[in-house]
Amino acid sequence: MTGLKHKKSCFFIPIIVEFMVSKPKLYKEGEKATFFCISNKVVYVIYMEKYTEKKQRNQVFQKFIKRHIGENQMDLVEDCNTFLSFVVDKTLEKQKLYKSNSCKNRFCPMCAWRKARKDALGLSLMMQYIKQKEDKQFIFLTLTTPNVMSEYLENEIKTYNYAFQKMFKRKKVNSITKGYVRKLEITYNAERDDYHPHFHVLIAVNRSYFTDKRYYMSQKEWLNLWRDVTGNPDITQVHVQRVKQNNQKELYEMAKYTGKDSDYLSNQKVFDTYYKSLKGKQVLVYSGLFKEARKKLKDGDLDYLKEIDPTEYVYQIFYMWNKNEYLASEIFDLTDEEKQKINHQMINEIEEEK
Repeated sequence: MTGLKHKKSCFFIPIIVEFMVSKPKLYKEGEKATFFCISNKVVYVIYMEKYTEKKQRNQVFQKFIKRHIGENQMDLVEDCNTFLSFVVDKTLEKQKLYKSNSCKNRFCPMCAWRKARKDALGLSLMMQYIKQKEDKQFIFLTLTTPNVMSEYLENEIKTYNYAFQKMFKRKKVNSITKGYVRKLEITYNAERDDYHPHFHVLIAVNRSYFTDKRYYMSQKEWLNLWRDVTGNPDITQVHVQRVKQNNQKELYEMAKYTGKDSDYLSNQKVFDTYYKSLKGKQVLVYSGLFKEARKKLKDGDLDYLKEIDPTEYVYQIFYMWNKNEYLASEIFDLTDEEKQKINHQMINEIEEEK
């Protein structure tokens, strides 16, 4: 039971009851929720499971990052998302993040996750623009090499970058590529204690690419070319496929951070390897039509492609971090001015597909 202050324009909340519940339609079995007593009516707020998970990982991240950053930056990391403000509809079922105190460190699990959702929408908008204005289609290419030990990872990334540039200067690849987005990703294999760097590449191509034999490249051709530019005949596969427009799973795969926090937070040694190898490196690299579209996106020229959020938000709920979980502390009735500012605005991120 928690006592709360009664503030002007705020619903009086005499108690918060926390317990495990199971209601079909509303909850997953055993999901934790907060119940509010508002005007003699019991309403609920489902806990933000994903936010809690990421904030818990942020606490692990704090221990590993400490040796790499200064005191001021460390203060930001420790305070990251200790406060969250959500706006919700009248049923308290639909909500979106409104305000938070984020550290914006690229290795922070919470901040990286939030940024990936926004970057995924950005990729979607750029693809829509390039498809509509330039009449292009897209292919998704994954380039890999065998795993390496930690002491070779940084050099392997340099080799990857050189081989990639070499590959895209080849006559056939250069002729079919109208622009690309390239992302470096690294996964960690705990059993072998080694690392697997690889590139995900989203490529804009002419519509005729899929029907004109002069331009189409089979999976075998991509594989042989990648072997050639890397000088590594031991590479066994590359993956290439046609992109379905606005496939959110593929977009999130491109946008998410270059390493899974479940990997790089395994232990201090693994984190140090990721940090040293990736510090100062671009996660997403844009070229050609994507580079042009990226500028338009940043300038707001692609806002016309964004959807409008139809949800009518009427409340604002504040959550505070308490050791290992978020606790809802206050719920406010939005003022007319706040409703005008918050409602019927453009959607600025996409949901992660599970």
